[in-house]
Amino acid sequence: MELTLTEEQRDFVDLARDFLEREAVPHRAQWDRAESIDTAFIPRMGEMGFFGLTIPEEYGGIGGDMLSYALALEELGRVDSSLRGLVSVSLGLVGKSILSHGTQEQKERWLPGICAGTGLGCFALTEPDTGSDAGSLRTTAVRDGDDYVVNGSKIFITNGTWARVCLLFARTGEAGPRGISAFLVDTSTPGFSLRPIEGKLGLRGQATAELTFEGMRVPADCLLDEEGKGFKIAMSALDKGRISVASGCVGIVQACLEASVEYVKQRHQFGKPIASFQLVQEMIAEMSVDADAARMLVWRACDLVMRDEPFGTAASKAKYFASEAAVRAANLAVQVHGGYGFIDEFPVQKFLRDARVMTLYEGTSQIQKLLIGRAETGISAFL
Repeated sequence: MELTLTEEQRDFVDLARDFLEREAVPHRAQWDRAESIDTAFIPRMGEMGFFGLTIPEEYGGIGGDMLSYALALEELGRVDSSLRGLVSVSLGLVGKSILSHGTQEQKERWLPGICAGTGLGCFALTEPDTGSDAGSLRTTAVRDGDDYVVNGSKIFITNGTWARVCLLFARTGEAGPRGISAFLVDTSTPGFSLRPIEGKLGLRGQATAELTFEGMRVPADCLLDEEGKGFKIAMSALDKGRISVASGCVGIVQACLEASVEYVKQRHQFGKPIASFQLVQEMIAEMSVDADAARMLVWRACDLVMRDEPFGTAASKAKYFASEAAVRAANLAVQVHGGYGFIDEFPVQKFLRDARVMTLYEGTSQIQKLLIGRAETGISAFL
């Protein structure tokens, strides 16, 4: 693999970093305390192009490849993982699924708003009783004339209270994955209700919700692709979504490294900067190596995507390593900062709280190990 950043990609990273340092960093602690970013900031991210990466200009996007997208998400993760989550779900899981599987009418209806940041999407797969075992979901969509009638619920849905379109997965047929279909649902549809989930450990700035569907009638033309294709759509989205999460985790590791290096140069103990202590340098070195290793795993997965080669296992490796590395780096950063790392005057405590969930969603670390193990042995450990 040989990837070299183009001048355009470097310029975008510089612009993104400048924008986020100026417009987001001064507010992230307050957003964290308030459990919500300022929603007026979302369309400003759209103007910067964060929500339009990899989407053609004809649908309101700015184009670009998978590596450009990963670079943007690393910058978002470096500043505030709640912002990364907004883009990763609305664009990465929903927008790209519409681009790949939607009709021309569906693309024209939903993609411009997603790209502008004025019409967010949410990805409604997880249910109260089905997380890793998504093929056993219980929400049903029963055909009734020109409509489907949907009943069920979803949990831990990012963007759930802000979204205008919900990519909803529901059972239309037999038990198991082959009976699942996908729908693009306007969140103002009667029978669609939501409950905000608050008090989260991390990612406090992004909206998370429980969704409930009671006799919700969805027109048949809201079906994404064909009946029974929903599980494949979801798994395809999550494969690339794992690259998105991994990219954001690289950003967390990098942020921990940068904050720690700055702190250890300024903090003095025993008459000298703590940067001169061997065990402090050991912690800095661990973060630095993890940042480079995680980034290279992400770039390898991006390279496979861009060459249209199988990338699922590479995405699992990137997501597994980078998410665990983010937790390690955040723990080390708190340790480096000592007592100051435990208060929100310094950002490393937020990095730790945000990092922890990365090992859970879009496939836990344990699920990633099983996927990697299956690829290596040819034997599935899944029932």
